[in-house]
Amino acid sequence: MNEKQALSSSELGTLWLTYQQKTMVQRILEYFIEQADDNQAKEIMQDAHMKVINYVEDIKAIFKNEGAVIPIGFKEEDVNIGVPKLYDNMFDIMFCRLISSISMGLHTLHMNMAYRKDIVLFYKELTAFTQSVYDECVDYLQKKDVLPRPPAVSMPKSVEFADGTNYMSGFNLFSEKRALNTVEIAHLYNAIESNIIGMQMMTGFAQVANEPEVKKYFIKGKELAKKIVTDYTQLFLQSDIQPPSTWGANATDSKVAPFSDKLMMYCTSIFCGFGLGANALGTAFSLRSDLPLMMVNTAKDVLTYGRDGGKIMAKNGWLEEPPSMQDRNDLTK
Repeated sequence: MNEKQALSSSELGTLWLTYQQKTMVQRILEYFIEQADDNQAKEIMQDAHMKVINYVEDIKAIFKNEGAVIPIGFKEEDVNIGVPKLYDNMFDIMFCRLISSISMGLHTLHMNMAYRKDIVLFYKELTAFTQSVYDECVDYLQKKDVLPRPPAVSMPKSVEFADGTNYMSGFNLFSEKRALNTVEIAHLYNAIESNIIGMQMMTGFAQVANEPEVKKYFIKGKELAKKIVTDYTQLFLQSDIQPPSTWGANATDSKVAPFSDKLMMYCTSIFCGFGLGANALGTAFSLRSDLPLMMVNTAKDVLTYGRDGGKIMAKNGWLEEPPSMQDRNDLTK
């Protein structure tokens, strides 16, 4: 009889992370669904919410079968459904699009860390699900004309090769910087777009945070997102490129918290991780020498900000620890 292999440390760790993220998304969707005033948006979120609950239950079942404790994650007490709207103008679907984008990357990464067939299949299903939600959000936002497309570009008519090292120059004060290429534009555009949403998210979180230290932290996050948007927008303008802008996704004037400080802090940490990953890709694929330096400095600021958040979470008892390996030094005492 073939017995199923025990979960590896990597599989246990990634499932634990997925459980944290999905229970957070579950609670956020509960609030957005209750506040939705557009039937199509509500339907997209209700569909996603039902499937997220199913995936959370799947992870619980895996942990139970393996004899592992069920993580805490985020519970009903982490959301206040009946409070006034904290965001308007389709922020809910914009948030769903961005969190789906983050999830697609995480699930693909986690699938590459899985070896047991049922866990690989689980992440394949999760990836397909998040791709589907992402597609629905993009279609909805484009129909509502609140999701600007990246700038148009003339189609290349011939293949070009860099003529010497001048192509990579970005620091020479005595020569003009070349225009951004389309690969660089893609990464910069994505950073601007995601930080515009992050800035609005932080604005709302800062308005409703209960703890003064947490409120101060979200204000700092809003300013960091604003700085990234400003710096990267300036790069676009130097190449005569229109930066992204939208009339949607604004914070209201509500000061009543729909989410616990714990949930908002964890959500912010997810966005920080996404920002670091996106910056790493942008740094790797940007050939103009000034761009990687700017992106490395941005990553340093985001990393410092994320670490400060971790300290606040640990201080307040909100930082749930992932499963650990046995401490052999402790066992041999």
